Amino acid sequence: MKSKGIHCSSFLKINRMFFASLLWFFLAGFPLSAQVKQALEEPAKGNSGRWTLVIHGGAGGPARGTMTNEREKDYLDKLNEALQLGSKILANGGNSLDAVETVVNFLEDCPLFNAGRGAVLNENGKAELDAAIMDGRTGMAGAVAGVTTIKNPVTAARAVMEKTSHVMLVGKGAEEFAENQGLQPVDPSYFITPERLDSWEKWKAKATPGKNSTPAEKEKSGTVGAVALDLKGNLAAATSTGGMTGKMVGRVGDSPIIGAGTYAKNNTCAVSATGHGEYFIRNVVAYDLSALMEYLGMPVAEAGKRIIMEKLGQQKAAGGLIAVDKDGNIAMPFNTNAMFRGFAKSTGEHEAAIY
Repeated sequence: MKSKGIHCSSFLKINRMFFASLLWFFLAGFPLSAQVKQALEEPAKGNSGRWTLVIHGGAGGPARGTMTNEREKDYLDKLNEALQLGSKILANGGNSLDAVETVVNFLEDCPLFNAGRGAVLNENGKAELDAAIMDGRTGMAGAVAGVTTIKNPVTAARAVMEKTSHVMLVGKGAEEFAENQGLQPVDPSYFITPERLDSWEKWKAKATPGKNSTPAEKEKSGTVGAVALDLKGNLAAATSTGGMTGKMVGRVGDSPIIGAGTYAKNNTCAVSATGHGEYFIRNVVAYDLSALMEYLGMPVAEAGKRIIMEKLGQQKAAGGLIAVDKDGNIAMPFNTNAMFRGFAKSTGEHEAAIY
């Protein structure tokens, strides 16, 4: 005969429902923070204590043996510093958005890379900056493009994502918004370094008056970016760039375009791209990688290789990307001489590399 009593599991389930209802009733009269609301409304995902961070400082540029040992060490040291900053946030339970923004801020402030201070200059000798950030948990994204006075464009991009109903702001509008948000404005001269000015002057000497010249191959890249998986299983991506030396005024590359140079989705991956942006836009590279994973079940490394080495390779498009999937697997393919890059994992694995 079947028992007419209440099973223990059923009793516990009823009790849980009762106490949850009681808690909501008790808290109904009190204002709740967004964090508390989220914790009550959403089940904790968890990620078995795993986190992963991948960064890049641009693809293209110097062939092996063309930089001095001291110069190579400078780049590797800065990549390692960036990894340490992001790793500390993730290891302490911080979220992936904070990690990628912090890393990209650091790279924007470092004059070695083509983003923020040290960005390359357009045809008029001015730095025009682009950046984007995306939250893989919510699908929200923010971007700025063609800005000339925002010290850290990626932070402005995050403000667009969190403080407006838009995805991208450009030029003066983006600059005014950033200043209204309390972000530090700088004079456009802040971004110009002697090295970038020298590169621009060499480009200018070869440029045809009245005609936009194609930048040298080694200047068709740059960009900095970071992707991360945090302890809660949330993914995020961020990218920032100065574009290409000698680019037309107003030119926007792939970095701030969601799905082209930046993308994140929790059930697939987070991506930040670097290279000749026009090709990355036409091929919707960052989203394409996610789609290959979602619709074909392709592993992140295989998807990255197919896009960079095969698809873009066939189009003679130079560049690379970094990506991390929901399980912490990574990809860092590039078809250029070099790609400044690195990764760190909660397992203790760590690497910074150029070639």
